[in-house]
Parts: sequence; C-alpha cells; structure tokens
Amino acid sequence: MKKQDKKVQRKRRVRAKMLKSKRHPRLSVFRSNKYISAQIIDDVKGKTLVSFSDRDLPKSKEKKDNVSIAKAVGEALAKEAKSKKITKVVFDRSGYKYHGRVKALAEGAREGGLKF
Repeated sequence: MKKQDKKVQRKRRVRAKMLKSKRHPRLSVFRSNKYISAQIIDDVKGKTLVSFSDRDLPKSKEKKDNVSIAKAVGEALAKEAKSKKITKVVFDRSGYKYHGRVKALAEGAREGGLKF
C-alpha cells in the first residue's frame, strides 16, 4: 500500500466520524512542507467562518521552528474564533498523522480556548 493510499484511508475514517456530528463547526488543517494553515468551516452552510495561516502571523526578528509556529497559528485561530463566539469545534486533521505540527496546532487551539 502506497503512502498516499494510507493518507486517503485516514482521511475517510476521520471524516466519517465527523459527519455524524454536524452540530459543531469543523476545524480543518492543511500542512505543506513550508506552511501550515487552519480554518473553521460550517458544513451545513458550506462556509468558512474563520481562517488563519502562518503567513498571517506577525513577522518576528528571531526565526522559530515549525512546531512553535504551528502552535502560534492554533492560538491565533482560537482567538479569532472566540471573537466570533465559536467555542466548540470538531478537529479534522485531514488525513495527517496526529503528531508534530498538527498536534502543536491542536494544542495551541485548545490553549486559546477552543474545545474539541
């Protein structure tokens, strides 16, 4: 089985569980080799409620590692979501394994006040 096939299987498994609970919006993560972004989506209306990327973070003088950048993205996303009165979401890791940057983004969002 190819690496891409395993990712598709993980994505289907995660989405199947999520579709059962349409009460809460979905926090979807996208990760590339260079960037990480997340958005909160209302699947009933089909609209993006809040989105945030590491490109939206303020530029700092010191260079951080990718994991701390991902955590900062999660915290900033949670802050924007709280301003729009969103507190509870369902976490969609989009087939990525839950470790490294994806895990850091989730922990940052939790620390920012989101519940999932």
